[in-house]
Amino acid sequence: MRVLTKQDIFTILQERFKEGFVKLSSLPHPSSMKDMQKASLRIADAIKNGEKIAIVGDYDVDGVVSTALMKEFFSLIDYPIEAKIPNRFRHGYGLSPKIIEELGDVDLIITVDNGISAHEAATLCQEKGIDLIITDHHTPPQTLPPAYAIVNPKQEQCSFAYPEICGAQVAWFLIGQLKQDLGLDVDMKQFLDILAVAIIADVMPLRHINRSLVQAGLKMFERSERPAIAYLRSVLKKHTFHSEDIGFTIAPIINSAGRMEDANLALQFLNAKDFFDASVYYARLLSLNMQRKEEERRVLQESLEQVGDERVIVVAGEDWNEGVVGIVASRLVDRFSRPAIVLTTDKNGELKGSGRSVGAVDLYKLLEGSSQYLTRFGGHKKAAGLGLKKEHLQPFKDFINLLAQKIPQEDFIDTSTVLGELPFSEIDWELIDILESFAPYGESNPMPKFFASHVEVLEKRGVGEDGRHLLMTLRQNGNIFKAIHFHNETDLQNDRIDIVYQPVKNIYNNSIYIQLHIKKIV
Repeated sequence: MRVLTKQDIFTILQERFKEGFVKLSSLPHPSSMKDMQKASLRIADAIKNGEKIAIVGDYDVDGVVSTALMKEFFSLIDYPIEAKIPNRFRHGYGLSPKIIEELGDVDLIITVDNGISAHEAATLCQEKGIDLIITDHHTPPQTLPPAYAIVNPKQEQCSFAYPEICGAQVAWFLIGQLKQDLGLDVDMKQFLDILAVAIIADVMPLRHINRSLVQAGLKMFERSERPAIAYLRSVLKKHTFHSEDIGFTIAPIINSAGRMEDANLALQFLNAKDFFDASVYYARLLSLNMQRKEEERRVLQESLEQVGDERVIVVAGEDWNEGVVGIVASRLVDRFSRPAIVLTTDKNGELKGSGRSVGAVDLYKLLEGSSQYLTRFGGHKKAAGLGLKKEHLQPFKDFINLLAQKIPQEDFIDTSTVLGELPFSEIDWELIDILESFAPYGESNPMPKFFASHVEVLEKRGVGEDGRHLLMTLRQNGNIFKAIHFHNETDLQNDRIDIVYQPVKNIYNNSIYIQLHIKKIV
């Protein structure tokens, strides 16, 4: 393995951004998205004519943020709308006939982060004389739903320069177009704090415009007066935020509402009017997140008992909470480096669930190729949802693995693997500055991992819930660093170990020091 210097690391990271860094001032105009102007002008007419408008979102972080953005915009212009997020357990995913019936007498429905496959619901809108505007970012099917306008950067003949954006970004660009068409003075930067949460949580590639929006959003997060964000800063006792803080701490808490109960709780939190309201909603979210963790542990354990040597893992349970199957799929991918699909039995006795992918394997294409066994599916390359009848489980499992046999083995390799060997002697504040200059890290710009050998363990102790995290003091050739291994499963017996790690700046009790985040003990 190549031994790296700080200069080597700078050169490797710089190679990731051959296109350079896109500035906020260089964002493409919203109108370059197909149907954007058509959608905006229809909404503007509805506002001028006093029509009843409804927003229909989704129950994940991206969908909740999308809904929160639209709701906040209409609140700013003092126009009443109805915002509805389907309940995962009562309504299922996205715009459906049931949702339309519950909305009642509306003139215009705008979907955010969903709708691109809602053929039945779109047809019902036509029958009822409701104009439907679909805004989405998921992979479009071959035949699009019959809607007044469809705004999705992935659809054919769309000239938008960056198709890999999340649903909340599509909603944000729609707000930008509306602002122009209505002749309003609205500062688009005020939405960036929660927009960054959606981009990170929906695992968008942190390159091009996504990088610049997340960078600006994280800075906004540190000074935002939005009650929900101000409360998060106070309860987390943090003043600076990184993409990892959003992805591993904040997003799961927001997501827990839709996973365990009802995503409208998360929407109420993000749109909270004051600090007290935010604290009340947050307490409930925290409780749901604890329930989510317990259920996740149970489902993961039962899933592991079904895993074989297949290329695509497909597991199913009778009573698994459908709100955690996507997370468990991610855990299986992390553990086995293979795509994973986790299914549970729904109230109709059919199987429904979520899948996650790895490396360059396109999960959506695999599902599309196996669609003869599915009652529904949707999503994108990295993540998807699906449903099927129980009697089709084994044929589906066999067929998707048959398709996966044709995929080159190298496509299954996670590109965020170790960059090389980095001795402790190279770890200093100059290295931290280099690493921070290429942040934020995430999809398509993974945080670098390094290898170190013959590391001496001076101290170790379990910390956190049930002592699940291992706190250590490590030394290599006289260089000593504090280190932590989250979710440790290694029974550490030796006083010398090899590790895969990431050096990070840590702030604790008003002191700043370099800490090593251990990713693997070899």
